[in-house]
Amino acid sequence: MKLPLVITLALSTAASAASKSSLPAGYWPESRTQELLAKTETIRLVPDLSRLSPEEQRAVKDLLEVGQLLQRVYEESRHPQALEAHARLARTDQQLRGSKETRDLLTLYRLFQGPIATTLDNRREPFLPVTPEVPARNVYPSDATREELDAFLTRFPEQREAILGERTVVRRATKAWLDRDLATLVKHPVLAVLHPRLAPHLKSLAKKPDAKTFYAVPYPVAYANDFLRAYELLMSAADSVEKSDGEFARFLRNRARDLLSNDYESGDASWVTGRFQRLNAQIGSYETYDDALFGVKAFHSMSLLLENEEATRELRRALGGLQALQDSLPYPYPRRVREDIPVGVYEVIADFGQARGTNTASILPNDALFSRRYGRTILLRDNIMKNPDIFAADERIWRAVTVEAHAGDLAPEGNSQRTLWHEIGHYLGVERDVKGRTLEVALEDYSDALEEMKADLVSLFALHSMHKAGTVSDATLRAVRASGIRRTLQNAKPRRDQPYQTMQLIQFNWFLAHGLIEADPKTARLTLRYERYPETFTSLLKEVLALQHAGDKAAAARFFDQWTTWTPELHEALAAGIREAQGARFRVVHYGALGE
Repeated sequence: MKLPLVITLALSTAASAASKSSLPAGYWPESRTQELLAKTETIRLVPDLSRLSPEEQRAVKDLLEVGQLLQRVYEESRHPQALEAHARLARTDQQLRGSKETRDLLTLYRLFQGPIATTLDNRREPFLPVTPEVPARNVYPSDATREELDAFLTRFPEQREAILGERTVVRRATKAWLDRDLATLVKHPVLAVLHPRLAPHLKSLAKKPDAKTFYAVPYPVAYANDFLRAYELLMSAADSVEKSDGEFARFLRNRARDLLSNDYESGDASWVTGRFQRLNAQIGSYETYDDALFGVKAFHSMSLLLENEEATRELRRALGGLQALQDSLPYPYPRRVREDIPVGVYEVIADFGQARGTNTASILPNDALFSRRYGRTILLRDNIMKNPDIFAADERIWRAVTVEAHAGDLAPEGNSQRTLWHEIGHYLGVERDVKGRTLEVALEDYSDALEEMKADLVSLFALHSMHKAGTVSDATLRAVRASGIRRTLQNAKPRRDQPYQTMQLIQFNWFLAHGLIEADPKTARLTLRYERYPETFTSLLKEVLALQHAGDKAAAARFFDQWTTWTPELHEALAAGIREAQGARFRVVHYGALGE
């Protein structure tokens, strides 16, 4: 039935008004936010904290506040306008009394931990009125290029350690920045005492400011107010648990001092070697994945964890024989490793910064010297690893892209075992290159992807070895094999600043080239030749270990160029099938401890 003209015009006007955003230019309209939110699901973590003592409850409250501070630092370090943009959006939301537009934009900010979204085709775009993301993030000058910094370091090699230090922020030596950093040292004398050479260096530069000159300040100077407040809270939390958990209290005090000194040795030593009661916490800056310029800057995170004591005891009984595993790797250079690895099974109370999301496990610290002196600790996040919604998405993808014969191969046990041994895999293999350099220094922005790929492959190597020895069942090995291949399946072409996705693509292409994976050109569904598994992953592991040992960045670049092929007829066809099957592309994690 044809509507009267007046009604048609009214409906058209209403539709136009509904589609028009009430926000200024630069804010995504509702149509764009809905594209992403329609592909986003919420995971809520609510561990039972009732068994904690009143003293532990007080410590948790302080530690959650520390996490919120490190969350701010993380957002600020990723984009120079992040905090300002979020504050402006929050004010607008209040003015509009919680409109759907502003609520959705706040959800996007929470999801992406800043004002830059990852689109469905894996591009990075601002959804708030801010400048586009740059490789420098906000730990180098935003207008600095790799070529400019390389040229500066060639002229002033004595500055390399400071400029490329993992816990420093790089500035241009302008009067404004020098005045600001000198004022921070005057305002907080403790920082001037802990970093005695900094003020003289800045005063020397201030005599002749030059925007073409670079200098670096340690994180506690760059983020002084947040770090000094975090110091107070960590000391308070330590006081709360001193009587009931003295070792955890000692770690918290050491880490509080670490944050101000920018030297993590005391905190890492007491963290890795400590034997805590119920609570544990990963606090500070460790991983360098967010540095897209050099791949060397560590970004901040915090995980507050509640131990599953029974599961931890069972797991520790099952571990052993790591030196024999190290000796059996396809790597001809002997190396002694620690066999008593601190490992624990935990429920996440809350994650912050770089740790926020659905990360299943971690192994820290990364520093080669500290690892050799004190070891590393493995933190398994049980309430994420066993989340049924996360596994259900994996299973949908698996069934969509493999032939029917493999439909039942994937199982939760495979994911959990592969994850555990992936973390142990970081403990094994190459520690330094042939010149004695750390891998981060030698390989720079290739080091993270190579290290993560090595850990993946050592995991497969270890579990196949354990199956041969009779300690892993046929069913578990089948699930591990399936999990190892599921790991490599991509829903979009990776960007080079995505080390995890890049190394997964390399594995997929290697598995394909060596006959472990066969793809039907008509359906793009995969058949797996499991009999080729040991030969295939061992050959890739040998290649990765050789690249790490050589420390040759140019050779690593050639390897990445060769094995990161992405074709429309196979890779994009598979990605389309994955996107259709997986449902949610993104996950927002809410934490009961934060009142969410």
